[in-house]
Amino acid sequence: FLTTPSPHSSPPAAMKKLLDLYHTAIRPVEQAFKYNELRQHEVTDGEITSKPMVLFLGPWSVGKSSMINYLLGLDGTPQQLYTGAEPTTSEYTVIMHGEKSRSVEGIVMAADSSRSFSPLERFGQSFLERLVGIEMPHKLLERVTFVDTPGIIENRKQQERGYPYNEVCQWFIDRADLIFLVFDPTKLDVGGELEMLFRQMKGRESQIRLILNKADSLSTQDLMRVYGALFWSMAPLINATEPPRVYVSSFWPQDYASDTSRDLFMKEEMSLMEDLNQVIENQIENKIAFIRQHGIRVRIHALLVDRYLQTYQEKLGWFGDPHQVLQDIVSDPDKYYIFKSILAKTNVSKFDLPGKEAYQDFFGVNPISGFKPLSHHCSWAGGCLLDKIERAITNQLPALLSSVSRPADAAKAAPASPPPRPGTCEGPGCEEKPKNRWRRQ
Repeated sequence: FLTTPSPHSSPPAAMKKLLDLYHTAIRPVEQAFKYNELRQHEVTDGEITSKPMVLFLGPWSVGKSSMINYLLGLDGTPQQLYTGAEPTTSEYTVIMHGEKSRSVEGIVMAADSSRSFSPLERFGQSFLERLVGIEMPHKLLERVTFVDTPGIIENRKQQERGYPYNEVCQWFIDRADLIFLVFDPTKLDVGGELEMLFRQMKGRESQIRLILNKADSLSTQDLMRVYGALFWSMAPLINATEPPRVYVSSFWPQDYASDTSRDLFMKEEMSLMEDLNQVIENQIENKIAFIRQHGIRVRIHALLVDRYLQTYQEKLGWFGDPHQVLQDIVSDPDKYYIFKSILAKTNVSKFDLPGKEAYQDFFGVNPISGFKPLSHHCSWAGGCLLDKIERAITNQLPALLSSVSRPADAAKAAPASPPPRPGTCEGPGCEEKPKNRWRRQ
């Protein structure tokens, strides 16, 4: 199912250009207006150059780890993720390619600036103790990284997890190229944690895929009822005109139960692998689109801070109370047309605007007097920051995207190597049994 890179493409050159545009046009605006303080999303070089990430989310014991085992053919090997009926995954497990099989502690992953996980340090040692990396030689992992997550447990309070669960999930959601939201057909209850996850996935609807796993445990008639119930439960939570793709199958190596839709399940698995392959093939395009979307958010933030600052300076006068004036503005920005004035600008959508409450917190920790107007961020030699980021968003990034996008009639890529059979292992050292803590001994 998986294609190999086209010999005619030049990802390194495009990636180098993307990094250059980010550092020269977007990052200076981030730093000048402290964008990371607003969204807590610091983009690193490791993130830009990283492989596509597939994130597995869902309630406990729905088969997330079993699905990863199946897709990678790990069943019966020392690398197999432990699975069971009770909640078994309490860690964030990053499965990635390596020359030999080994586990990597979270504190090591966060300390390595060459990886894309160094920003995770800000979630504290308690979280890093629940982060583990698994490296193994595998053809699929050469081109994609899988992330297994702790299951959603609706009756558990957030503080019992010992780390900011929602913030950590947001970090991974923001960076995922594909989000597999896995469900068990016998457990479709929607609770607080799942509702929060959907709110966090706002704007990422195109990356979401719903997986109705363990489908051979139901008759065809019952499966149709559950399929409808899944859409009924998800419809209020997904803010999209077109519902996400739903894959219906049983993602594990055991044979399907008798009297079930065997042909349908096999076709669904093929379609899912093609979907995954498409994400891998579009890696450069997706990175460019991600950086452009990030640049749009940074530009809007800079425009908003600039507008807040202008309003503050106009209202302050000679004898105004700085604290009172600022509080009046941030508590009721509509009174001063802060957001409406930004919407009047070109290329700004109301759907891209951050919440007004976010700026109450933002200016609570970042004194408004510490910012300079956008018009002051200009130099004779370097030009203006706003002009640079607008040029990158409007012209340079779209041009880069066009240069790497292959037309529909382009030459076909080299023939694909067949995916590894479930239960098989590839590469030197694959049969070595690594010391690990994610698999029950």
